[in-house]
Amino acid sequence: MDWRWEGSAQKTESPMLQERQVILEDTDEDGISESLQLLQIDVDCEHREKETQPTGSAVWCSKNVQRKQRHWEKIVAAKKSKRKQEKERRKANRVENPGLCPQHSKRYLRSLTKEKLLEAKHSGPRLCIDLSMTHHMSKKELSRLAGQIRRLYGSNKKANRPFWVCLTGFEADSPLYEECLRMNDGFSSYLLDMTEDDCFSSFPLEALVYLTPDSEHALEDIDLNKVYVLGGLVDESIQKKVTFQKAREHSVKTARLPIQEYMVRRQNGKNYHSEILTINQVFDILSTYFETQNWPEALKKGVSSRKGYVLQDSVE
Repeated sequence: MDWRWEGSAQKTESPMLQERQVILEDTDEDGISESLQLLQIDVDCEHREKETQPTGSAVWCSKNVQRKQRHWEKIVAAKKSKRKQEKERRKANRVENPGLCPQHSKRYLRSLTKEKLLEAKHSGPRLCIDLSMTHHMSKKELSRLAGQIRRLYGSNKKANRPFWVCLTGFEADSPLYEECLRMNDGFSSYLLDMTEDDCFSSFPLEALVYLTPDSEHALEDIDLNKVYVLGGLVDESIQKKVTFQKAREHSVKTARLPIQEYMVRRQNGKNYHSEILTINQVFDILSTYFETQNWPEALKKGVSSRKGYVLQDSVE
């Protein structure tokens, strides 16, 4: 049994091994070392050929992948370096100005923002964005409206005295909702109320004040017991009195920003003057006035010169 196994093993030897065995048998003792070196060279060559031989599409794409990897590593290294420099700068600033208040952590600032927003929910003021008019808006208009909601929420978080915001007529499976998720990071965790009901059924009608540029009454002050409504309407054709007519149908009070009382028309080449503002621009005016109790300062922040209006003091 043993002899047959050895014989079969010898028969299965590769021709290359048999050839190398013959070489060893034919060489004398002085040539044995030289023959072993040649065999080692052959083995090394075969091993290198196997390593360099392409095994699939991944090998052909490896250079591109490596290039992207190097590019990403450079970006990460640059960010780390920037953070390190900023940390050293803040440290040096604290050493030079020991009297300054220490910088709060991001976690503490988020906690403080959350506390202020929740306080506004219970004590006011309250702001409602009426999104029940978005069914016939184009995708471009919905994208613009989603961007305005993002900027409004960002300004509200930074405010010392924020509003509590409510999105009414806001359906979870609507194109606007999908656009808000796409454009606004963390939209699903925004600290605000969302409801599919319209503003007229969500709040008492006597508490609503619909802000529209077509109203005859100028807004004088912000009442904590009122809910101020902004029409979430981005219409490039600018259909007039849409929000005004909607408020009239439900017998809701209306008001406009006091642009005419504190600002005057400025002459321009296009002879263009408009009191129509985006919802985030209107909010910036309301928020600034609520903190400063100063209408000229608030209007200056929200009404750009492109609207054709300037403050009366600047003209004088």
